[in-house]
Formats: sequence, C-alpha cells, structure tokens
Amino acid sequence: MPSKVLLIDDHPLLRRGLQQLINDDPELEVAGEAGDGKDGLEKAKKLDPDLILLDLNMKGMDGLATLKAIRDAGITTRVVMLTVSDHQGDVAALFKAGADGYLLKDMEPDELIKNIHQAVNGQLVVDERLAEVMASLLRHDTGTGDQLSTLTARECDIVWLIADGLSNKMIARELNITEGTVKVHVKHLLKKLGVRSRVEAAILMVNKGKRP
Repeated sequence: MPSKVLLIDDHPLLRRGLQQLINDDPELEVAGEAGDGKDGLEKAKKLDPDLILLDLNMKGMDGLATLKAIRDAGITTRVVMLTVSDHQGDVAALFKAGADGYLLKDMEPDELIKNIHQAVNGQLVVDERLAEVMASLLRHDTGTGDQLSTLTARECDIVWLIADGLSNKMIARELNITEGTVKVHVKHLLKKLGVRSRVEAAILMVNKGKRP
C-alpha cells in the first residue's frame, strides 16, 4: 500500500507539480491537498496521512502557525517543511515547533522524492545546504531527561525505535502491535516528554536515556 502524503501550500501550480511527481512513484500517493493552513489542519485530522509537506510562507495562517496547530491537535504525522526560506531563524523555530524535516523548493525532483521516502521511513530530512544549521540545533540540549522516568516500558521501546529511525508502520511490525496502537503511544510519550516531534523525542532519548 502506498504511503499517503498531504500537501499544504498556497500555490496551486506547485501543488499540481508535486502531485504529479509524487503520484508517479508507485510507493507514494497524494491523499489530499490544501491551499491554506486552516484547511490543511482539517485534512490532516481527517486523512491521517503518513507525511505532510508544508509550506512556510502562506497567506493568513502561515506554516509555523499551521505546524503548531497540527501538533496542538495531537497529530503525530511526520511534517516536513518545503519552502524557499533558508533563514536560520526559520529553521530553528520550525524545528522547535515540531517539524521533522526542512527542504528547499529549488531542489532537484529526484532528490525531493528520495527525501520524501526517507521521511516516510522515519528519518530526519534536511536540505544539505542547511546541514550545519541543523547540526547545531541537534547538539542543543533538549531537557534534563527527568521526563524519561515517566515513560512506560512500552513507550520506552517505541521511543528507542523512533531514535533508530523506524516509522510507525515499521515499529508496529517490530513490536507485533497495530499501527494505530503505535500512534496512540507516540502521542502519549510526546506529551510526557514535553516535546513536539519525534525528532526531539529521539534526541532526548539518545542524549539522556540509557538503552536497555
């Protein structure tokens, strides 16, 4: 079954191009698209996609506000920003708000598809031109680690698998549970750890956790 992608971008021509590019890949499909943040949030709730590609500079509800709304709604779908901005402040703000990746719109189509596959499979994706900025963010201490003691044994298993780069589907297979159960656990453990994304949870676990 192809991985479902939701496009949130206020440029119809770009959405059309992305849709054609993604749907040409047999392992991916565009499950829906939205031209603004409000509609994007509703479709994220309704469609439960495997990946959201989100623009930053949109009229009205911009990408940062949309991302925060998605995370505040308890949606744990991986969200990758696809934007023209390579501003360090934007990268930092979006990562802290729960982004799982940051790509620039001028990248080659083949490279974009490669990154989409990596994101769907649980990897952090960052445009190579921003690698130094992201490396600096990843070195930043994400907390004291005290929150880790609040996790159940199952939640610890899951967050370590997240740190290993596994997607929800792969975690479900590894632990012999349903993907829906994994999503519930991820939602709970993000809340307990006080983080907004799987990336932050993985960093906290690697920096502070003790692997069994």
